Amino acid sequence: MKKKQIYIGFAILIAMIVFGAMQYAKDYRLALHLTIGLTIGYVMQRSRFGFAGAIRKTYSTGDSSLAKALMFLFSISLIVTAAIHYGAAINGADVYFRAVKSGADVIPGSDYVEPANLATVLGGILFGIGMMLGGGCASGTLTDAGEGEGRALIVLFFFSTGALWGAHDMPWWRQSIFFRIHKRLYLPDIFGYMGAIAVSLLGYLLIYILVKKYEDKRRKENTLKLEEYADWEKELPEPSEFKFFSKETYHKFFVKRWSYYTGAVMIMLMFVAILVTTGTSWGVTAVYAHWAAWFYQALGLVDVSNWGWFAGKMDAVRAGFFNHPGSMRNMGIMIGALIAPLLAGHFSFKTNFKLRDVLFYAIGGLMMGYGARIALGCNIGALYSGLTNMSLSGWVFMPALTLGGILGVKLTRKLNVKI
Repeated sequence: MKKKQIYIGFAILIAMIVFGAMQYAKDYRLALHLTIGLTIGYVMQRSRFGFAGAIRKTYSTGDSSLAKALMFLFSISLIVTAAIHYGAAINGADVYFRAVKSGADVIPGSDYVEPANLATVLGGILFGIGMMLGGGCASGTLTDAGEGEGRALIVLFFFSTGALWGAHDMPWWRQSIFFRIHKRLYLPDIFGYMGAIAVSLLGYLLIYILVKKYEDKRRKENTLKLEEYADWEKELPEPSEFKFFSKETYHKFFVKRWSYYTGAVMIMLMFVAILVTTGTSWGVTAVYAHWAAWFYQALGLVDVSNWGWFAGKMDAVRAGFFNHPGSMRNMGIMIGALIAPLLAGHFSFKTNFKLRDVLFYAIGGLMMGYGARIALGCNIGALYSGLTNMSLSGWVFMPALTLGGILGVKLTRKLNVKI
């Protein structure tokens, strides 16, 4: 443990509190999203919770622990979100795509009930391949960048570039057969709220059983490789006499690795916090398009003011990085993921990759950014928010993402990409 890092970690935490207070003075939403982002980043780094890892670990090692925890996350998030949806619905609110026509109040998060179409499938496959080449998903890339993965910084740049590229091409995609043949379905419209919960939970249970059977198969074949925690992440032996101000207590609060299930519960709480405080759901990659727009416009390379995707978003573009709530949340995820290893005294900046790997990281980032735009979301917006807000599109995106992820794992092995 490097004690200097601990002091730096607390200094950054204090700086974030001061910065948050300054943001709150401008707009409470900026401080709110910064705080949520800091929490998400800290939780994801501390528990090593990730969406890309659920596919990669299961397929590569047979260890399904993260995939099963992901099903747990989806299940608990669904139950809470369905209750919020139902409470709004009985008070006259409706899903977004109908409410905008009727003038009714909008059910929180229902703007993530997107059409399921061929672009959902294609975008999911592209995103899945990209997240394996890049070594992380949308939220995972932010977390990895914060905790010192040099690879993730490269991926993040090209991820944002790909998102902007996809935003530029969206008018064409929306007019193409990939979008014209579609089905927008809010599951409670067919099954009712209790039925939608039951059907979704059964789906998660089926996936849980399948990945558990795959793990058992790998165990029988003697090819199962279970994840092991580093020694410093493990619980310390209990002292003979309890002292609150001790290295054991500090280790328990700031160093010991959290379980995937602890991470799942904490992420669910942040997901619900976004839902109830903003009326919308959690998304990541739309902000990436804004980041790239700010960067490339500052260089004079693009002008997004006449792009169809940015219609209605130009006030946010003109306001800049520090005045965008979503931008504050994404930045918070990175800084939260930085604070976690610093407080543990185990931060390191990693650049153990070759120059040839940079090309694959760039391609992976571009594929994720572009795939997320045409699929109308990433592992967070299209998958997590789609499923949890009971949209058919989430169930279409999930197998496409999984297929892309498996193809991506095979590709990284063949190309010998350092992840």
